[in-house]
Amino acid sequence: MASAPSDALRRRHDNVRAALTGASLDALVVTSLPNILYLTNFAGSAAIVVLDRERIRFLTDSRYVAAIADTRGKPYECPDLEMTVVAGSYDVRLAEALGPYRAARVGFESAHLSVARYNWLARTLTADGAPNPLAPTEGVVEEARVRKDAYEVSVLREAGHRLSAVASSVYSLVRAGRSERDVAADIDWHLRRAGFQRPAFETIVGSGPHAALPHARPSGRIIGEGDLVVLDFGGVHGSYCVDLTRTVAVGKPSDRARQVHEAVRQAQARAIAAIRPGVSRFDIDAAARSALAEQGMAEAFGHGTGHGLGIEVHEDPRVVQRRPGVDTRHEAVDTGMVFTVEPGAYFPGWGGARIEDDVVVTDQGAELLTMVTNELLEL
Repeated sequence: MASAPSDALRRRHDNVRAALTGASLDALVVTSLPNILYLTNFAGSAAIVVLDRERIRFLTDSRYVAAIADTRGKPYECPDLEMTVVAGSYDVRLAEALGPYRAARVGFESAHLSVARYNWLARTLTADGAPNPLAPTEGVVEEARVRKDAYEVSVLREAGHRLSAVASSVYSLVRAGRSERDVAADIDWHLRRAGFQRPAFETIVGSGPHAALPHARPSGRIIGEGDLVVLDFGGVHGSYCVDLTRTVAVGKPSDRARQVHEAVRQAQARAIAAIRPGVSRFDIDAAARSALAEQGMAEAFGHGTGHGLGIEVHEDPRVVQRRPGVDTRHEAVDTGMVFTVEPGAYFPGWGGARIEDDVVVTDQGAELLTMVTNELLEL
């Protein structure tokens, strides 16, 4: 179980309820497990939530009954939660739970409910000729999750501190003669030793020409002298994800390696300097992209500058390049948003570099959650 305090959960419920009122909805069926975690502290593998104006109907099976009961009276108990035990089909129990709402408008998460499940629910709820109460919604809970509350920021700060300590301890693992796969396994061990629940994603170790692959999977390639090595790893702490990348040199780096790394370092610095409330996420991306373009490396940077962090390792806001004619809104970042800043430059057949840190937007600008040198280390 995660442990957001009860008053934080109540505020989250109120924010979602306000969104439902604005959309003329009486209730919301939540099937996304990350969204359920955000609303209830439940970190299990199976549950459905029905949030209405006054309560939370929580559907789960016998595996989790004791865990939910154990939160009663605790500072992190989910307020106004009414548990329904599922024996058999979740969808059957959900249809029963929705019975009282058949004269209402009930939103469902269209991105998280399959067409087959929706069709079954709609048929069941309208079998007696009643109108279908279900209405598709997009991102109702996710929009509330974009701006982190004080509890979430505190967890992410601690996670960033732990990840920074891991980064400082793993540089000694990278040396000529070791395989990418062995280095990745050792990084994962250090993550768990630092108290992370698990890696946030499959650890990336890309050496030599593999450093040109932004999501290189660790292979049996043996790291050699002169290689640039991209190390991208993260962990889950208190159900929240953090993510960090550093590029290091094994032995003395070439002049080209130094140039590429420094161009990426300056691109990251320019993007971080651009962050403040009210600035468009597209402009933050443009700041990094323009710095690389000045060094003749515009074409070497193909991915976005950053992605949101939280219960999921990739969530909103997405700090990406504006698409002409498609991304027409300003889409400003705001206080409490947490995201990565990770420009890179990649040259197929040769290698590449990426530097990534995590930031939270404050009234003053960007607060770094990860604090590790981003100079090019020679190992």
